[in-house]
Amino acid sequence: MTESVLTALYGNATSLNLTCKKLKAVPTCVSTIANLSVLLLNNNSIGGLPAKLRALRHLAELNLGNNALNEVPAVLGHLESLKKLYLFSNQITAVPPDVMDGLRNLVVLNLNHNRIQRLPPEIKSLSRLRHLSVLDNKLEEVPVELGHLTELTEINLTCNNLSWLPPQLYQCKDLTKLHVARNKLTRLPEGIGSLAKLQVLDVAGNKLCMFPVEFHLLPLRKLYYEGNRFVRCEPMSSVQDVEVLTLKELAARFVLQEDRKQSSLVHMMLPHYPTLTALLDNCSCCAFCQKPFLGTWLECVHFINLKKDMKMKSSRTIPVRALLCSHKCFNMAGYSYYGVATR
Repeated sequence: MTESVLTALYGNATSLNLTCKKLKAVPTCVSTIANLSVLLLNNNSIGGLPAKLRALRHLAELNLGNNALNEVPAVLGHLESLKKLYLFSNQITAVPPDVMDGLRNLVVLNLNHNRIQRLPPEIKSLSRLRHLSVLDNKLEEVPVELGHLTELTEINLTCNNLSWLPPQLYQCKDLTKLHVARNKLTRLPEGIGSLAKLQVLDVAGNKLCMFPVEFHLLPLRKLYYEGNRFVRCEPMSSVQDVEVLTLKELAARFVLQEDRKQSSLVHMMLPHYPTLTALLDNCSCCAFCQKPFLGTWLECVHFINLKKDMKMKSSRTIPVRALLCSHKCFNMAGYSYYGVATR
């Protein structure tokens, strides 16, 4: 090990491989290898990093996987040139916010196989991040600030304790792969159609009963969905309640319809009423007549054939959520919408 460090030091090396050297600490002389850009320290017993490591101003890749770290070392926040950081298979329980703030050039972050319960809101500082993997941790929630990372192309949150995902996740419009298998998700947030580049989605082993509205419009190539609790198409007797809309709903539908007309007075005045605008932002669009409405009249599903409707290899069908505005639309012939019954 000493020979490797000395060779790198006097040879002005740009990379140093100290993998599997039974190290418990990083040799102090490593910080004097000024031009070091790649440092591999994985598969050791390292429990921390020396503060002097901040001298490695050109370090672009650091592998600390499979060590004995209990926390993300504070010195990492000073390595501003880092692009790839691997911290998998340690005993890390938390990610300090101040460390995130210093890693603005990071492209790859691997935190797999740790004990992390939360990611800090300061993760939004990683504005150049493209690959984020937090597989096999104890995550209970995903920060809404993840939506600020608009260059993300791949997210892996498999094997955690997530019961929901923030809709802000759909602001990451360059996402091509999203892995959230083996969590506790009961639904995916609406708006998934905005992920126009999504090719791989893994939601296997959750508690989903249906996919969100317009899911079938995604350009998916691979979909993993086994082990969920999807609704089935089974005829059941039902009673159609009398359709009575509240005054609030009637007014909202009128305003929403008028707002679609560029020349209408409502459209011109609505920006002056931010509270009303915020309320109407939660509106939906009828899957049949395309008219807007505020409150969900009836939650329905239609069954999508993956091969026929999404051009995938599988010929199986999946339930996709559909929202309708009235009995009239629900009862129209030629469309196969089904009301969702609870037993």
